[in-house]
Parts: sequence; C-alpha cells; structure tokens
Amino acid sequence: MRFLGVDYGEKRVGLAISDENGTLAFPNGILANDLNLYKKIGDILKTENIGEIVVGESMDLKGKPNALVKEIEVFIEELKNRFEIPVLKQKEFLTSVEARGREGKEKNNARKNKKEISKKIDDSAAALILQRYLDKRNKLSML
Repeated sequence: MRFLGVDYGEKRVGLAISDENGTLAFPNGILANDLNLYKKIGDILKTENIGEIVVGESMDLKGKPNALVKEIEVFIEELKNRFEIPVLKQKEFLTSVEARGREGKEKNNARKNKKEISKKIDDSAAALILQRYLDKRNKLSML
C-alpha cells in the first residue's frame, strides 16, 4: 500500500508518495490550492493506488497549533468526505524550513533566490512529513 503525504498551504499544496512497502517517502509535486485541488488529488489516489493520506498538522515555534490549523481541519474533513480512505495527521514542525535548507544546498551553484526556492519546497516538506509518519508507523509495527 502506498501513502500520500500532504503539506497544506494557503496557495500551494505539496505532495509526496511512499514506495509500495510504505518505507520511503518521495516528493511528488506541488498543486495550486484552487478549485481543481480535490479533483487532482482524487486522480493521484487512483493512479498511485494510495491507501492512506497523511496531512501535516501545522504548529508554531512553541509546538502549539498555528493560524493555519483551522484551514487544515476543513481540508481534512473535505478529504474524508470525498474519498473513502483514512486521512491521518502527522505533527509537522519546521518541515518547510528544513526542506528549504536542503533545497538551498542542492541548488547552491544555481544562484536561486529565496523566492524561487520557497516555491519549490512544498513537496519536499510533504516528503518530510510523510517520512516521519512512516518511520513512526514502521517502528511501532516492529514492536
């Protein structure tokens, strides 16, 4: 079974997909947060044989829910209503910052500015969210 990781944002939604064994997460793309978002997610669920969705639960620097949490809750409820697969939450903390740091190192010689890099990190952040969930899930299954 494959898993879909989601880094929800007001403008963009980053996606990541696991391997068939649910061991590794890979960035999969970035969708505009617009009227076509749920259709595109539905297409991915079908073509990639996704069995669970994992959405990043956004936190502030103190580890408390931030301003985006209400929108994420609405997004999760909509996913649950539209698709008949489990939708789970994974706490995320600074995944975009971590992804931006990785992207900056990889693109160091390309002289990308911060704005260009930040537009391309949402799927990397989704992969970090999903990987953390998979690691936790797989560790529990080994006990």
